[in-house]
Amino acid sequence: MNKDIKDGHIIDFISGQEVKATPEEIEAVQIFTKQLVEDYSYPKDHIQTRPQFRVKVRPSDTKKEYPIDIAVFPNNKRQEDEIYIIVECKKKNRKDGKTQLQDYLRFSKAFLGVWFNGDERLFLRKIEKNGRIEFEEIPNIPQYGQRVEDIGKFKRKDLKPTHNLKATFKAIRNHLAANTVGATRDEVLAQQLINLIFCKIYDERFTEPNETVTFRAGIDEGAEEVRERVLDLFDKVKRKYKEVLDENDIINLDSNSIAYVVGELQNYCLIEAERDIVADAFETFIGHALKGGQGQFFTPRNVVKMMVNILDPNDEDLIIDPACGSGGFLIEALRHIWRKLDAEGEKYHWNKNNLQEEKMEVALNKIRGIDKDYFLSKVAKAYMAIIGDGKSGIFTEDSLEVPKNWGAMTKTKIHLNDFSVLLMNPPFGAKIPVRGEDKLKQFELGHKWKENKKTGEWEKGKLKDKEAPQILFIERCLQLLKEGGRAAIVLPDGIYGNNQLGYIRRWLLERVRIVAIIDVPVETFMPNTPTKTTILVLQKLPKNKIPKDYPIFMAVAETCGHDRRGNLKEDDDVGEVALKFKEWAKQNNFNYIKV
Repeated sequence: MNKDIKDGHIIDFISGQEVKATPEEIEAVQIFTKQLVEDYSYPKDHIQTRPQFRVKVRPSDTKKEYPIDIAVFPNNKRQEDEIYIIVECKKKNRKDGKTQLQDYLRFSKAFLGVWFNGDERLFLRKIEKNGRIEFEEIPNIPQYGQRVEDIGKFKRKDLKPTHNLKATFKAIRNHLAANTVGATRDEVLAQQLINLIFCKIYDERFTEPNETVTFRAGIDEGAEEVRERVLDLFDKVKRKYKEVLDENDIINLDSNSIAYVVGELQNYCLIEAERDIVADAFETFIGHALKGGQGQFFTPRNVVKMMVNILDPNDEDLIIDPACGSGGFLIEALRHIWRKLDAEGEKYHWNKNNLQEEKMEVALNKIRGIDKDYFLSKVAKAYMAIIGDGKSGIFTEDSLEVPKNWGAMTKTKIHLNDFSVLLMNPPFGAKIPVRGEDKLKQFELGHKWKENKKTGEWEKGKLKDKEAPQILFIERCLQLLKEGGRAAIVLPDGIYGNNQLGYIRRWLLERVRIVAIIDVPVETFMPNTPTKTTILVLQKLPKNKIPKDYPIFMAVAETCGHDRRGNLKEDDDVGEVALKFKEWAKQNNFNYIKV
């Protein structure tokens, strides 16, 4: 970032001018202007933020006293009489925001309006009829070049990938919490939104490029019509994926709520999104309330991609995440392998059907996940099935349980010493200890350890009464990996520097080659938790194969693409780490050792 920017200021996305870094500016104005350009394709020179466009606050106002946050014009001349869309970003409640937006539309030439305060948004159309001005809420605003009448009339090829849907999910969450009839708890609303997301992803997967999508809300159709179309879609999803969704899975939001969500999401292509859509939805709806109590937090997509790229799985690898949550690591690993297969297919001119078979083979037989949370594991199953079109390798189990106590199906699919790639962000925290003699005695790290002051060696003692899950997960990871297997694990910084945990470091060094240690900033898991973490990349090796001296890739990422409040920022060192690792590997002739 430019160091000459005054304290307490930011650069406005449209004008390039310095503006005060108010919450309104950071959380609403800058977010929506980026969406106008990146998601709706409006050219920057059709948009005015600074100097602010002004409108009347009453009919007699000749000075045009009120400054508009964002004004959108049909061309780059930006003439007053041609103003097209007014966007108002003041921190008001929905009712006051709507009233104020109606006033600005009434006293200007604009006929479309948006109110967005960072938490909620609504879209209005102004209609002049018989000398009177009326307003109606509409599902969205048109894309650049679209007519208002075309809202919701999308061919599959028209859908656009999005950089970030967090602001949209936040608006959806707040709208549903305030307006949905019969459901207000975030967990219930989250499940409803996830079901709608599955409808959207299914629609994207099975609609031909030139066909009109089913998941849409048009300007002149009723909410009930939209609801019926979406419920038909969900029935198709359930029939196709009956191994992961059953008759008890329903969409029971009222018609208006369904139409609202469809209107908010219909422009986007979720399959090609740059972020993990399901994780973003969960984090927005449930976030700290559900996952925080269990010590688990969703891993940001840029961190996930970096870890997957460093391990670089291929179609021969058997992959597991033993604390998989909603499946973010597994989805990214699957996509990574699919990209490799696409490149190979192009190189060798594979038949399209053969390529698809290869991809499905990976989804069906090479991906495994475990999570003890039934709700999340079910979502991961459905997510994997819809994205990968395969029966699920996801299981609802406690990964730290004695494996013989797992369910019969889990025991047929998951074995110790079997996996070549492992990715995970384990739950961590002293407040959620693992107890029970049977569980703890599976692990050397479930015992007390004492350092011999004379020899400097650590000696194993009695079994502990309890242990933090992240410590036991380190050992479980090695138990799951076969010799030569590689892993990338998010761990709290105490593992690396706490003197009392020196036995863990010694224990690890006797069993693995440390490949990389990547320090990520404290903001990485904010605003959910301020726990400082570092990513450990390792390869499990027999003792005689661990080199005596070897280079380790070390990196410090100072920025992670968002601030402490979760607001997106341009700076993202995390995204560069995998590239730096590849450069380092080339310079040091590094390869994972074959066993």
